Amino acid sequence: MTTSARRGPYFCGVNAAMDVLTGKWKAPILWELHAHGTRRFAELRRGLPGVSEKMLVQHLREMEEDGLVHREVYPEVPPRVEYSLTEHGVSLNAALDSLGDWGAERMRRIGAEKISVDAG
Repeated sequence: MTTSARRGPYFCGVNAAMDVLTGKWKAPILWELHAHGTRRFAELRRGLPGVSEKMLVQHLREMEEDGLVHREVYPEVPPRVEYSLTEHGVSLNAALDSLGDWGAERMRRIGAEKISVDAG
């Protein structure tokens, strides 16, 4: 069970899901970790153009609290910290696949530009 402070009450499952996804960068963080696996902070930041360091730290902390992201700190000098999806995060990301398909179709329909991201 998660130690999250967000525990409802909820009026439907979508409401409960959106509670952990609220924030501009949470779904993209899930997608980045899904697409590339375990990432260090700087790698995540490069993969998410436009995210500030402060916002990325905040969202990662909340996602860790909600049981979506695992943060591994290695006892090295300098310290190495890696982020990966938990089983709970993988299952949420799978649920977002259809939403991503819908969004890609919307981008095509309205002629929206897709941002190119350096592989880093």
